[in-house]
Amino acid sequence: MRTFTYTRADGVDAAIDALATRPDGMFLGGGTNLVDLMKLGVAAPGLLVDISRLPLTDIRETDGGGLWIGANVRNSDLAAHPAVRIRWAALSQAVLAGASGQIRNTATTGGNLLQRTRCLYFQDVGKPCNKRVPGSGCPAREGVHRDLAVLGHSEHCVATHPSDMAVALTALDAVVHLRGPEGDRAVPLTDFHRLPGTEPQHDTVLRRAELVVAVELPPPAGPSAYRKARDRASYAFALASVAAVLDVRGGTVEDVRLAFGALAHKPWRARTAEDALRGAPATEESFAAAAEAELAAAEPLRDNAFKVRLARNLAVRALTDLAGDAAS
Repeated sequence: MRTFTYTRADGVDAAIDALATRPDGMFLGGGTNLVDLMKLGVAAPGLLVDISRLPLTDIRETDGGGLWIGANVRNSDLAAHPAVRIRWAALSQAVLAGASGQIRNTATTGGNLLQRTRCLYFQDVGKPCNKRVPGSGCPAREGVHRDLAVLGHSEHCVATHPSDMAVALTALDAVVHLRGPEGDRAVPLTDFHRLPGTEPQHDTVLRRAELVVAVELPPPAGPSAYRKARDRASYAFALASVAAVLDVRGGTVEDVRLAFGALAHKPWRARTAEDALRGAPATEESFAAAAEAELAAAEPLRDNAFKVRLARNLAVRALTDLAGDAAS
């Protein structure tokens, strides 16, 4: 049993102050990932600052027609919110595709974004892992990597980000609002998570003692959808997933947003595919060509090349369904 200090914060600033001088400290929200990592010995904080009671639970529409989502909003409440279900459907679908009902009742919006990878080598303290112990190596490259990255990986890490919700938020142009010792800042979700490079131990651009306080969505750019492929029908992480936003006018793609999940160390915003589709016919052929152009950058490993075709097919399916809805 590893000992640690526990304290419950009575305010956002108090929580930040508690961690500001404790590099061994961590925030505790729903705890659905952190507590597991502590049990495995992967995480060993000397201080836990409980932020689960902080009043960061608002879901409200903003003056500009967007949506403000507090960091402590439970996943179940987010997925069930009427505005989310109707105007940002991909987000509701993504949350419902993740975990079990019991976990969604506990997991929070901020915590979901900060999930650590489920790479087997990261979770096994008896194995080397650059993400857990920088410089120790990445045995996944030659070992068990069927579920791991095909885009944006490096020789130091081939882990994937596990969140479903983050993929939808990436396609929806979400912005993460942060508060820390240096004040407030807003980071587009596309810039919040990192590719591994030479420092895979850093999942995000969070600074010391910085706290996620909210996620903000702009007004929807069009109807949206989320599609996920997994090994079993429920409670499984994605092999590949896609979130799509599509605005079709007169059979032509007016605007599009596309993001892939389970392919990289971060949710993968498909800019190449988006550029190819704007102004193109809203047809299955156009969608396939755009997805293939995006995935041409993939560098699959020995056992995960299937992910490239799987992701391509998911994107085509999601976009074709959205185009069909627009035409009906």
